[in-house]
Amino acid sequence: MTDPSQRIVFVDDEEDVRLANRQSLELDGFPVEVFPAAEPALKAILAQPPGVVVTDVRLPGLDGLGLFQALQEADPDLPVILITGHGDITMAVRAMRAGAYDFLAKPYPADSLIGSVRRALERRRLVLENRGLQARLDAAVAEDPAFLGVSPEITRLRRFVRDVAQADVDVLVLGETGSGKEVVANALHRWSRRARGNFVAMNCGALPDSVVESELFGHEAGAFTGALKRRVGKIEHAHGGTLFLDEIESMPLSLQVKLLRVLQERSVEPLGTNEIRPVDMRVVAATKIDLAQAAAQGTFRDDLYFRLNVVTVSIPPLRERREDVALLFEHFLGRAAARFNRAPPPVTPAIREFLSRHDWPGNVRELGHFAERCALGLGPSAPEASAPERVLTLAEQVDRFERGLIRDELIMAGGDVRLAAEALGTPRKTLYDKLARHGLDPNAYR
Repeated sequence: MTDPSQRIVFVDDEEDVRLANRQSLELDGFPVEVFPAAEPALKAILAQPPGVVVTDVRLPGLDGLGLFQALQEADPDLPVILITGHGDITMAVRAMRAGAYDFLAKPYPADSLIGSVRRALERRRLVLENRGLQARLDAAVAEDPAFLGVSPEITRLRRFVRDVAQADVDVLVLGETGSGKEVVANALHRWSRRARGNFVAMNCGALPDSVVESELFGHEAGAFTGALKRRVGKIEHAHGGTLFLDEIESMPLSLQVKLLRVLQERSVEPLGTNEIRPVDMRVVAATKIDLAQAAAQGTFRDDLYFRLNVVTVSIPPLRERREDVALLFEHFLGRAAARFNRAPPPVTPAIREFLSRHDWPGNVRELGHFAERCALGLGPSAPEASAPERVLTLAEQVDRFERGLIRDELIMAGGDVRLAAEALGTPRKTLYDKLARHGLDPNAYR
C-alpha cells in the first residue's frame, strides 16, 4: 500500500499539462493524483494529506494562491509548489515568503519539477518524523518526565522503580556516569509514602574527607575548631524523607563504619555530643562501580555493602536503548532553546546521523550537553571532532563550506532571507533552493 506521505497532488486546469506532468512524476517513481480545479483537490487533501502539493496559480474558481492559503491554515508544514507564468513571478516570491515551498516558472523542464518535488518530500518526511517524536515525547512526559523513553529497557525500569518505591526499603542504584542515578533516587522518593519529607542529596566524592563527617552527621557548636554554631547533618535533615548518597564508593572507610551503624540503628550521634537522635528515613545509595568487587579488594566495607544491597536498581546505559536517543534529544533541545530564548533549530540529517552512530559514553548527561550545543547553532561539529572521520570528497567539502557560509549570513541577517541573499550576492530563488538542500530553516535564526 502506498504511503500517503509520499503522494503528490498536482492541480492544473489544462488536461495536457496534467497528463504530461503526471507521466514525468510517475516515471520517476512518485504516486500522483491530478485535479483540474482547486476545490476538489482541497477536499481530497484535507481528507488525506499528501507529501507535496503542486498547483498552477491561475485556476478557475479558487486560484492556486487561495488553495495555498487554505492549506497553510490546515497544515503550515505541508510543502506547496506553485506553477507560474512569467507575469506571476513577483506574486509567487511573495507567496514563498509567506510559506510556499517553491515556484516553477513556465515553461519548466521535467527535471526541475522532479528535483523540487524530491526535496519537498524529504522536508515533509523530516517534519512528520519530528511530529512523531514530539507525540511520543508528550506521551512519555505525561506518563512521567523522569523516565523519558519508549524502549523496553526504560519501560521495565520505570515499572520496577514504581514498585520498589512503595516498599520502604533501602536501595542501591547502579549506573554509569551520567545515566541518571539521581533521577531514579528522586523518583523513589516522589513515588513513596515519604514524598512529603525532604529529599536530601549528598555527593560523597565531591567533598574533602575532612568535612564529609560534619556534613553527614552534623555537629554541635564547639565540636571542633571553627564550629561556631550547631549544624544539622544530612542524615538528621532527611528524617521523614529520603537520604541520597551518590558516589558511595568514595566515602572514607572510617565513615563507612559510622554509616553502617546509622543504617542498623536508625539513629545518629552528631559530632560534639553524646545524644543519640532517632532518624526515620530511606537511604538510596548510588555507585558507578561494582561494590562487590570493591569489597573483595578491601576498598569498600563488605558489611556496609551487604547492608546497602537490599534492593538493587540497575540503570541501562544509553547505548543499550538507542530508540530513546532521538526522543531524549528532542526534549533536551526544546528545553535548551527555551533557556537560551531562541527557537529550536531544525534537526538536520547530520545531527540525526550523529545521534544514531555515537555510543554516548557520558549517557544522558552527554546527550543533554550535545543538545545545548545544537540549540546554540553549533551543530554536531564539536562532538564529531573527537571521533575519527573519513576523508570528505571535494563535493562534500564544498557543500559543508556553503552550508556554513549560508548559516552565518542567516545569523547576521536575523533570519531575513532577503538580506542574506543580498549579502551573498545570489538570487533569493537560488538561496531558497540551497536552504532546502542544506536543511536550513530561516525561522530558527530570528
